[in-house]
Amino acid sequence: MRVTEKLTRQLTEAKYLNADNVDRYRCIMRIFYENYEKLRYWLYQEEVYEEMTRDPYFRDYRPEQCQQDLTALTEWKNLITIQDTRKVASLEEFKNKKFRYQMSDYSVEIERLVLRLENLFVEGASLEPTLLERIRRNIEKLPLMEKEDADAVYTWWNDLNNDFIRLNQNYQDYIRDLNSVKAEEMMRTREFLLFKDKLVEYLRNFIKGLQRNVGVIEELILAVDPEVLDRVFQKVKEYELSIPRMDMEMLPELIEEKNRGRFQSIRNWFVSENGRENEAGKLFDATNEIIRRITRYAAQLSEKNALGANRREEYRKVASVFLQCRDVSQAHKMSAMVFGLERPFHLKGDASRETDSMNRAVCEEEPVEFLLKPRTRTYGEKSARSSIRDNSREKEETRARAIRQLREDRQEVKRLEQDGRIRFWELPVLKPRVREILLKWLSDALETSGYGARTEDGREFSLDMSRADERCVVHCEDGNFTMPRIAIVFHDEVRV
Repeated sequence: MRVTEKLTRQLTEAKYLNADNVDRYRCIMRIFYENYEKLRYWLYQEEVYEEMTRDPYFRDYRPEQCQQDLTALTEWKNLITIQDTRKVASLEEFKNKKFRYQMSDYSVEIERLVLRLENLFVEGASLEPTLLERIRRNIEKLPLMEKEDADAVYTWWNDLNNDFIRLNQNYQDYIRDLNSVKAEEMMRTREFLLFKDKLVEYLRNFIKGLQRNVGVIEELILAVDPEVLDRVFQKVKEYELSIPRMDMEMLPELIEEKNRGRFQSIRNWFVSENGRENEAGKLFDATNEIIRRITRYAAQLSEKNALGANRREEYRKVASVFLQCRDVSQAHKMSAMVFGLERPFHLKGDASRETDSMNRAVCEEEPVEFLLKPRTRTYGEKSARSSIRDNSREKEETRARAIRQLREDRQEVKRLEQDGRIRFWELPVLKPRVREILLKWLSDALETSGYGARTEDGREFSLDMSRADERCVVHCEDGNFTMPRIAIVFHDEVRV
């Protein structure tokens, strides 16, 4: 994004859409827009007032109100005024300043947008495979454009961009409609089955057109010579600069940036590169997902319809059976059989039988137990409950082992001490456990400013760094390491 003055300024031209008396402002602007389309760019106040009062809604509208509304729209830069001096016959008429009014460029575009919003649900969006074929044919012409005139190149470039913009906007709007809440609710109704096949066929035809053209377009874009593209853009820029404009000046660098940005958008839509999926692939996946959802909803609706039909047949059969009963007693028995077990479970397993006799009835067989588990993902086996165990013995044994290990470590370190010092360059071969203790003491002391710390049993010590610039080798059972000549100096005995 590039922050410019146009981007950060207030858009006063849109105030009339939500200001007080919006009904009057919008109707006036619609009058100007309809005359603009008829190539009548300038209107007088009397003409606007006459158009407004033709509708019964403004039967009480006064010329003074019309003048106030036109003045407000002029202040908001929706209208441009010019004093009409052609029919002035006196100085008094000149002082009264009879104006003509014209729509500004911003107002024209705002009214076009408002009209599109008003007809949004009437026009709708669509997926047009023909746009893909037109884009493919235009890109095929790209290498030939460097030999054409500037006006032909400009027309070709506009056609390509217009087709691409229509394709991009239409597919986004159409996919948005199919993913809306309203479409989701419609897919759950039985009326959806009437046009389901037509919708699926429409989407599949678009996918076929997408598959048929995207690969070809991607190859064509990748085969474009950058020098040819530069010459084509140069002709487009020359033609745009040759168009005379009254109120603005086109900068060559802005035209170049705009055209290259548009071509890069087309490239990103069709070409996959640097591990990035193109927009055509995303559209392909989104369309397939919509087809799968449509098919799934249609299958569910069909199952519901079939289920309802089967139930009707079942009820009709049950009713005919009840009509054939001889008396009420037989009807009671039939009722117990039909409604006693509404949803019986049919279980199948590898239960072992006591006998293989086929004459043995089911009620004579021994019952078999089946463990049923729900099929939900959140189901989990219940853990077996147990009482709290007494672990005091294990804790005491663990504590005794820790104390015994601490004493052994203390004795091992004590043997290394000479005159209240442990000199690393005079140490014998160390066990891994002893080495870890000494290095931990070093680490604790080096983290302080005075190089002092305290052992686990409370002895205070400091490091003698007087020969730290020298090196020594400490030998261990699992290897050797080199370190500075540092000594650990103890200051007191063990605290009790």
